[in-house]
Amino acid sequence: MCAGPVGREHRHVWDEQGGELMCACTPCSLLFERESAGAGRYQLVPTRGRRLPDLSADELGVPVGLVFFVKQRDGRVLAHYPSPLGTTESEIDAGAWRAVEARSPELVELMPRVEAFLVWTGNPRDGGEQWVVPVDDCFRLVALIRRHWTGMSGGSAVWREISRFFDELGRRHDRPSGND
Repeated sequence: MCAGPVGREHRHVWDEQGGELMCACTPCSLLFERESAGAGRYQLVPTRGRRLPDLSADELGVPVGLVFFVKQRDGRVLAHYPSPLGTTESEIDAGAWRAVEARSPELVELMPRVEAFLVWTGNPRDGGEQWVVPVDDCFRLVALIRRHWTGMSGGSAVWREISRFFDELGRRHDRPSGND
């Protein structure tokens, strides 16, 4: 963001004008902790995530088992389908989204652009996983898929890596924290 050095572990800022995530050094991260500091252009991506047990997203009309949903500032919700080429986006029906929100207050409070509702129906251990996560976690997942995908269906390596990704979400976000 400021061209200062960032370590391996660093925060991200959403650039509303550029429509992208930017790496932020520690001083910039601290600056953007205050919501007004971004003047409507920059928003600090939160660090907390939380599992949403017993929540189904079936009525959202998602054709695949791995997807993340991001609210836009205008209230629309976009579904992002990770693939070896990046993500494909589609707009979710507003009524269907409201029905899912009605069962989950966490989704009502989803922060536009910087938090996502992440769903994986393919986890054989417990029938699926649903999370509210910082949007940069979703982009890490996309990068992982791009790096490990082989053949038409991804190959076994990519699915092992996706499973590890969700295990890591559990280790990082299921523990109590005072962050964000």
